[in-house]
Amino acid sequence: MIRFENVSFSYGIKPILTNVSFKVDPGETVVVFGISGSGKSTILKLVAGLIRPQAGRIFINGQDMSQVSEDDWQHLRPQIGFVFQGGALFDSMTVGENVGYYLLEHTDKSMDEIETTVRQTLRFLNLSEDLIDVLPDSLSGGMQRRVAIGRAVAAVDPLIMLYDEPTTGLDPISTRAITEMIFKLRDVKKVASIIVTHEIADAFGVTNHFVVLHDGQVIFNGGSTEMLKCPDVHVREFLAPFLDSVRALPASLNGAT
Repeated sequence: MIRFENVSFSYGIKPILTNVSFKVDPGETVVVFGISGSGKSTILKLVAGLIRPQAGRIFINGQDMSQVSEDDWQHLRPQIGFVFQGGALFDSMTVGENVGYYLLEHTDKSMDEIETTVRQTLRFLNLSEDLIDVLPDSLSGGMQRRVAIGRAVAAVDPLIMLYDEPTTGLDPISTRAITEMIFKLRDVKKVASIIVTHEIADAFGVTNHFVVLHDGQVIFNGGSTEMLKCPDVHVREFLAPFLDSVRALPASLNGAT
């Protein structure tokens, strides 16, 4: 569904990504790790077509999107959902207006049709329809993140979901609710997902495919067992503070099961 082939990207003379290669299969979830500034969020922006690589190729659903026109991207973007860090909901709009925003602004659907889609989306993601008239600032941080996922799902019929730090700062119950949403989109809609996160223990609960970046380069690409044994010093330094909590996770929480 997504394939990076030797992708490089720079802001001016500053290299952000260098010869990055990895792939995400249909229905697969891949977590991208790395310290701040390693290029994680840049990968999400490249997949969404918000920026273009200076070198290499990016294939999405079999099509090389590296050099295509903006019109071609406009046709593809309705199949890509993007959940921004912190949720990024519109504070002055209700939950229903947030979830239905894209449909209202970019389609000719009637208000009744949009409301129906919003309610279907809330039900699909196990969110109460009673939230539809609630303002986001009255919701917990975890609930706001869940509504943000609902907005992305309602806006598109996603083949791909992109998540930027979806569980950072959340309590365990909210984290589990987000994880269950990611599972449901994977299992029911066969969505391919890329998750950028620093939350290592949470990541082990959603997948068994990890890409680790350092200074804009891929230093690991593989499964959890291999990653925990990886001899690369940067991988070991990144994982070191979390190894005890990761090893204590029950097998049932592993995203591959």
